[in-house]
Amino acid sequence: MLGRTANGLFWMFRYLERAENTARLLEAALRMALTRDVVTAEAEWRSVIATLGLTQAYQAAHDSYDGVSVWNFVLRGSTNPGNVRIMFGGVRSNAREARINISSDVWEAVNENWMRLDKLLARPIGQGAVGEVLAAIRRAGTQVHGAFDGSMLRDEGYHFARAGTFIERKDSTARILDMKYFLLLPSLSYVGSSLDTGQWEQVLRSVAGARVYSWLNAGQIEARGIVEFLVLDDRFPRSLAFCRNALRECLAALARTHGTEGQCHVLMREADARLSQLTVDQIFEAGLHEYLVDALARNAGIARAIAKDYRFHI
Repeated sequence: MLGRTANGLFWMFRYLERAENTARLLEAALRMALTRDVVTAEAEWRSVIATLGLTQAYQAAHDSYDGVSVWNFVLRGSTNPGNVRIMFGGVRSNAREARINISSDVWEAVNENWMRLDKLLARPIGQGAVGEVLAAIRRAGTQVHGAFDGSMLRDEGYHFARAGTFIERKDSTARILDMKYFLLLPSLSYVGSSLDTGQWEQVLRSVAGARVYSWLNAGQIEARGIVEFLVLDDRFPRSLAFCRNALRECLAALARTHGTEGQCHVLMREADARLSQLTVDQIFEAGLHEYLVDALARNAGIARAIAKDYRFHI
């Protein structure tokens, strides 16, 4: 497979995952903001912008953190080069780049959803429409993933696409968890309070884990259990452990196909050695923030190594 085709598949699914994760983050913030006072609601929207790494760009265009301004900036803002409308355009352009390596079902799911979302995001989004738009973005991700899983040959293209998915998903979950400790809580004195519980519920909703976590833990919301669930529980498809295991399988399949390993495999083994025996108590003792920063750095390093090993830019 040509490097540029592998790059197209990898980034097609990174952008798809990023768009869906952004929609989930906005949905969780919207739910939280609607049940809080003005000051707390503003803090929720501020945290969304910070989590997405858009603080500087947002503040250059807006003076306040109201919901309408935030979701329009994130979804379609002309001064935001990483808005969701552009992201989904990236999904489609990369799908075109890799057109001969994806099925007709996948192309149709991408193209039809791109046309629908491009129309929805072409005009300002008000309070009454934002729920519909966010649901459409999530449905687009579900439909493309469904078409992909149901119609694609399990060849190297499949594994490049899956690698992109799990690199992006792990990045998103880690950033949302990091946001919890450093942006959502006003101070450590709030840990264990009702505000703390509400914020943890928002984290779970942001990663589509609220219902399954509640089922596993009889509805009990507490920091230790949620961190263990989102970091170490390899049954949940958005946990860091699940993403790491899935990425390892993708890289192993690519090594078998190519008959050789690269730097990305070395980095993957190093990450496994660092994290495989870790407990939630050890994570808290060393510092959740420090653990997540390390996980993000390792994840980014593996992504760069994949691009270099498989000559994405040649």
